[in-house]
Amino acid sequence: MKTAHDQISGRQTQLTTEQGRSGLLSTTQKRSLVIVGAGEFAKIADEYFTKDSDYHVVAFAVESTFKTAETVNDKPLVAIEDLTVLFPPDNFSVHIAITYTELNTVRERIFKKLKSLGYKFANYISSNAFVWDNVEIGENVFIFEANVVQPFCTIGDCVVLWSGNHIGHRTQIKSGVYVSSHVVISGYCQIGERCFIGVNTAFADHVTIAEDNFVAMASVVTTNMLDPDRVIKGSPATATKISAKRLMKARP
Repeated sequence: MKTAHDQISGRQTQLTTEQGRSGLLSTTQKRSLVIVGAGEFAKIADEYFTKDSDYHVVAFAVESTFKTAETVNDKPLVAIEDLTVLFPPDNFSVHIAITYTELNTVRERIFKKLKSLGYKFANYISSNAFVWDNVEIGENVFIFEANVVQPFCTIGDCVVLWSGNHIGHRTQIKSGVYVSSHVVISGYCQIGERCFIGVNTAFADHVTIAEDNFVAMASVVTTNMLDPDRVIKGSPATATKISAKRLMKARP
């Protein structure tokens, strides 16, 4: 993992003008990026990478089964199975812009596949997010605007932080987690792999939740939830007997 400072200072542009990052580099100077996905998140990711990063989005990619068009946002849509030929890993980076489909397992599965093919993964950290410089951040991370990530946190691979969340000091968000909007995760928390955290959820300090859990919107989590694959809900929150994987139709 790299720290937020390493990732931001290593970029080819700096956020020092009202032009934003996209206005400081020509298309030919930017790094070429393929967005994996063709849904709303992928289209939004195109907007953010294009206007607020030093990447130039050149195409979209999906698994051949889901390729139902030739273009997305006026850019080519190709099959992942053809990606290494059309956009080889030596010349193109990728970002997997898929939401919490099948409890985040689709994003994780494609990440592992493309990593085995040698691709490098772009991160997006909004210029309007506050991410402390010693936060450790994995690969294929997307952090929207108005997120606050305090010192000494760790953000794993394939994590999505939608807009307006607070991630408290020394919290660990494991790989594959999807945090929707206006979530408060207090200090020293641990969020297990592939969890989904619903809108307006709040976590007390020092709370740990196991992997593969679905935390329903507006839950207030005050104690550890150490059983995996549960739907967690309520105020105060409790772990139900409902399988999160079954709820989200996650395939084995």
